[in-house]
Amino acid sequence: MTTVASTRPARAASRPTAVDQRAPGSERRAGLLLSAPFLVIYLVFVIGPLVVGAVVSFFNTTTVKSGLGAWVGLSNYTKVCRDPLFWQAMWHSVLFTLFTTPPLVVLALLFAVLAARIRRGRVFYRIAFFAPYVVPSSVVVLIFLWIYTPQVGLAPKVFSAVGLPVPDFIGSTAGGWTAVTLMTLWWTFGFNFVLYTAAIQDVPADVYEAAAIDGAGPWQQIRLITVPLLGRTTSLVVILQILASLKVFDQIYLLLSGGPNQSTRPVIEYIYDTGFTSYRGGYGAAATLIYFAVIVAISAAWYGLRRWRATRAAA
Repeated sequence: MTTVASTRPARAASRPTAVDQRAPGSERRAGLLLSAPFLVIYLVFVIGPLVVGAVVSFFNTTTVKSGLGAWVGLSNYTKVCRDPLFWQAMWHSVLFTLFTTPPLVVLALLFAVLAARIRRGRVFYRIAFFAPYVVPSSVVVLIFLWIYTPQVGLAPKVFSAVGLPVPDFIGSTAGGWTAVTLMTLWWTFGFNFVLYTAAIQDVPADVYEAAAIDGAGPWQQIRLITVPLLGRTTSLVVILQILASLKVFDQIYLLLSGGPNQSTRPVIEYIYDTGFTSYRGGYGAAATLIYFAVIVAISAAWYGLRRWRATRAAA
């Protein structure tokens, strides 16, 4: 009797209950229901326009007439690839990326480390660094226009007060790149700062305490502990910043309008001018898809590099 009684609970415990069998299916249904609104919005506003743009790129479509127009096949893609203005605009986007990505990564890391080591007013500094990021681009451009305006702007007055030649921030190519780069640094710096701040909070405090006991100073702790442990975050910040800089449009368009003489016009402004100013919808769609392929290729290369590093580390 004792043996039979002792084996029954074990057998009963090994049987899956009806609730356990239904749990995976119910979780999948709940997940689909919760993600359904996002999937619908993604299909309508991302996948849908992408498919429409791919179709339009094979036609001689214009934005002032209804319909797709005449079939031209790959002619639009051929014209885009042979257009020197397209590659000039592409170079401007790459140049802007080279100007903005390194300082936005380094400054965000530096200020995140400094803010994490401040004992008083830490919340204030975090809010102050992140606040410009939520300001609309039109407002940011208006602020910096008042700073850069010749004779009456803040920057020209400062240069004149110290006896330095006043740079032409709006009317020259070098001054335009300087103006838009400084504005972008002030405006978008907060996003990378928040990513680094969140990553620093995940670093165990015991690691710093052990390093301090071993005699490591603050600079040694930052160089030998903080920066190496933030390697994965830095990789994420770099690729996100590269993609964001390559997609630059609004600040250059509103501040400089691609000038002077289209010397700062990025590729997205080129696409905008082609499709909505010259009314060449099919040509603009082809240019858009070519640039989209470039962005996807950069993202795929970064993903492949991450997978290769992970595989090599595991081996």
